Amino acid sequence: MPGRTSSTSKRSLPSESRPAKLPTLPPTLEAAAVPASRRSASAEPWDDAELHQIRDALDHATHAGLARLTAGLSPAAIVDAFMDWAVHLAISPGKQVELATRGARKWARLTQFASRCALVSGTVEPCIEPLPQDRRFAEREWSQWPFNLVQQSFLLQQQWWENATTGVDGVTKQHQAVVEFITRQILDMASPSNFIATNPVVQRRILETGGQNLVHGLRNFLDDWKRIVRSKPPAGTEAFQPGRDVAVTPGKVIYHNNLIELIQYNPTTEKVRPEPILIVPAWIMKYYILDLSPENSLVRYLTDQGFTVFIISWKNPTADDRDLGLDDYRKQGVMAALDATDAVLPDRKVHAVGYCLGGTLLSIAAAALARDGDTRLATLSLLAAQADFREAGELTLFINESQLHFLEDLMRSQGYLDTRQMAGAFQLLRSNDLIWSRLIRHYLMGERTSLNDIMAWNADATRMPYRMHADYLRHLFLNNDLAEGRFQVDGRPVAVSDIRAPIFAVGTERDHVAPWRSTFKIHLLADTDVTFLLTTGGHNAGIVADPSRAGGSFQVLTRSAAGRYLDPDTWIRIAPRFEGSWWPEWTRWLVSHSGELVKPPALGASARGYPTLCDAPGIYVLQA
Repeated sequence: MPGRTSSTSKRSLPSESRPAKLPTLPPTLEAAAVPASRRSASAEPWDDAELHQIRDALDHATHAGLARLTAGLSPAAIVDAFMDWAVHLAISPGKQVELATRGARKWARLTQFASRCALVSGTVEPCIEPLPQDRRFAEREWSQWPFNLVQQSFLLQQQWWENATTGVDGVTKQHQAVVEFITRQILDMASPSNFIATNPVVQRRILETGGQNLVHGLRNFLDDWKRIVRSKPPAGTEAFQPGRDVAVTPGKVIYHNNLIELIQYNPTTEKVRPEPILIVPAWIMKYYILDLSPENSLVRYLTDQGFTVFIISWKNPTADDRDLGLDDYRKQGVMAALDATDAVLPDRKVHAVGYCLGGTLLSIAAAALARDGDTRLATLSLLAAQADFREAGELTLFINESQLHFLEDLMRSQGYLDTRQMAGAFQLLRSNDLIWSRLIRHYLMGERTSLNDIMAWNADATRMPYRMHADYLRHLFLNNDLAEGRFQVDGRPVAVSDIRAPIFAVGTERDHVAPWRSTFKIHLLADTDVTFLLTTGGHNAGIVADPSRAGGSFQVLTRSAAGRYLDPDTWIRIAPRFEGSWWPEWTRWLVSHSGELVKPPALGASARGYPTLCDAPGIYVLQA
């Protein structure tokens, strides 16, 4: 596609910052396969460099092969966690006595429950209730004999294992979390709701349909399997094609390089605010989570409120992009887009908005701009984005040296982290909702879940380049370099505390990717005005909160640069709550930091090297 290419995209990476290519075996390795009796007496032994190459080649190949079998999880990291837990449990007789006592009590409760069921007809009060978010046993059939005994026995066992895997003195916090997480996954897999023989709802469905539900389930299974083998999207996504059904807000691509397309949207009001909005979405998924269907498109909502909106559409990388690092994403992504926005609207400050990983990258870019005296940002909005990763939720469970080396070997052999590998990690965080309940519905009940636009978008994942993802995991998740002042841009560290533009940060109550208490830490990092808003919903549904949707609410509170710190528990207790979508509250904040209305700008700036190239949504969003 024609268009101006950022000069930064042509710069080669310093040799010391490039990850090593997969080493090739030295020629002397071939000699090793020759019997000693046939080798020349004058053959030179391997030198240290050749031995190092051989070692790396064998180790990388072995680790990459294992990683494909274990979904990228390091066996060493898992064994290390369970050994830590098992050894400390073995030398803790007090904990053993406690667990034995708890086990005896639970057995007595279950026995009493079974006795009441035998003596009393009808529903018997349960001896244990499932957690509020656990809907596996909500149907009426689970309260009838003998299935009530089955599910009560399972819940008691689940509770005992939670006691057993937590509170063991001496076990590291991360190892305890890993053991608890894996044990929970095993128990979820063994839940009685997953099997025909122990699921009364499935049995009722078999009687009602004469077994046709299992026939339909088999068809669903075969269809899903064929789609996986052929790398096709899940069933139902065909109804949500970008540019036809979603991502349909009118606009033009005004810039293109080997990493991004920049879209400028058509104005929908006679006048607009002078400061444009530049949105940096996460590159782990397609950008159109923020431009879904017309009725719940954040982009359309912002244009209707009188803002000129630009958004980055990231390329879906391939193995050829393996050496693109996190700094390339900053330069060729955020900075290139900011330069283009500045060309279309010269001498106008910008409302910069970052979502998820895009917000983290934007924080880095904003800190570098502040360090260098660049004042182009009017405000900074961070939507479900983290800058401090010490409490980044269950995604950090397996982030240690062992796991990162293992994952790096997998990515190095492929050149990227595959979409299925990434999606699997997120699904495990909510395995009951995203894995097991889906399998029951599709394969045992014989039904198909009707997809909505968010679900279809969620299936449209992207790959992660090897070097970028390694940079991200190592420097941010593992070392927490940005929050602790060690993250370097152009050879010098940056600090979020240098940012002087006011910040609007959004957290979501049920976020498994960026827990709201983690996003709340922006208060500890920033020395500027911070408005923090906590909304109902999860990582995606909480952000896509169109005002027409009923049922949502939010809390919001502003801390001035001179204000005192409030801890999360105090904040959530005193912050006022409001009903409805948080979008109007945010736009009011943006307006309060904007100038008077002016005439809308033209699309692109041909004279400055940014012509309109094609209609939105562009080409990159269509890449599989």
